[in-house]
Amino acid sequence: MKRVLLVGLDPVTVNYSDPALPPGMNAEKIHAGVKLALADMAGRGWHAENCLIKPDETAVPAVERSLVDGRYDCVVVGAGVRLPPNRLALFEAVVNVVCRAAPAAAVAFNTIPEDSADAAARWLPRG
Repeated sequence: MKRVLLVGLDPVTVNYSDPALPPGMNAEKIHAGVKLALADMAGRGWHAENCLIKPDETAVPAVERSLVDGRYDCVVVGAGVRLPPNRLALFEAVVNVVCRAAPAAAVAFNTIPEDSADAAARWLPRG
């Protein structure tokens, strides 16, 4: 069974007025989108887990703990981590900890929570 880790910002920490984010996004939409993504992945026969991080010094250790606790075939990094220019250092730190802690895992990027399974599918072998 393929294992996928979704890494995203805790919705309460997101500045939804940031023009780098998809318009109309809010915490409720993120929670609903993650729920849909997890269900989509389960429907594909994958085991998926969510790792919500805060944009502070706890982010990298949280991702690292998640990766150490399980072997993942793919790590999907959410758009809230990678799109806003002020999150560049966090984005780099997350990618680097994934490379260190899960070197065999593919790394994928979503555009909205709902397309996380499609992002992972680009890198997971079929079957």
